[in-house]
Amino acid sequence: MNERTMGSVSKTDQQYDAIKQTCLGVFTSKMQDYGTAWRVLRPASLTDQIYIKAQRIRSLQRKGTQKILEGIAPEFVGIVNYAVMGLIQLERGAADQADLPAEEAAEKWGEYFEKARSLMHDKNHDYSEAWREMRVSSLADIILMKLLRVKQIEDNEGKTFVSEGVDANLYDIINYAVFALIKLELEGKND
Repeated sequence: MNERTMGSVSKTDQQYDAIKQTCLGVFTSKMQDYGTAWRVLRPASLTDQIYIKAQRIRSLQRKGTQKILEGIAPEFVGIVNYAVMGLIQLERGAADQADLPAEEAAEKWGEYFEKARSLMHDKNHDYSEAWREMRVSSLADIILMKLLRVKQIEDNEGKTFVSEGVDANLYDIINYAVFALIKLELEGKND
């Protein structure tokens, strides 16, 4: 690994850490308000929540205006958090009530986020951080495409022939949303 690549990875890790703190902060704050009520959601319901957020991003990007004050960046944060919740639900299954203590939920959140980071490192190695040259609108489109794949896999009751499963797509969604947040921050578009 040359010095330029090492510096880039370090820079990416620093940016990834900043986004991690933002997303985890929102996740833990919402747990203070609502507990872990999301534990009752089946994985397909979480997929739909992510889909709604991704569609709103695309709608705002197309229209260039919004009527609800919350902008694009908070929607990407929501995508990260719902995708992590989806991974937790895939592991544990939906519950009949909020059965996960907040501390344990935050710990699980961190575990899955770090697995996404590990995947990001592997892919950045192979793709030379190509995401840095992508548009935020393209990142949103890729998230939507991955969500449509997840919906198809869910409709097929989790069966795939040659494709990755739901979990692999959720990890990719986390990373694309983090990349979008990094790019929005660099462009000074935090709304």
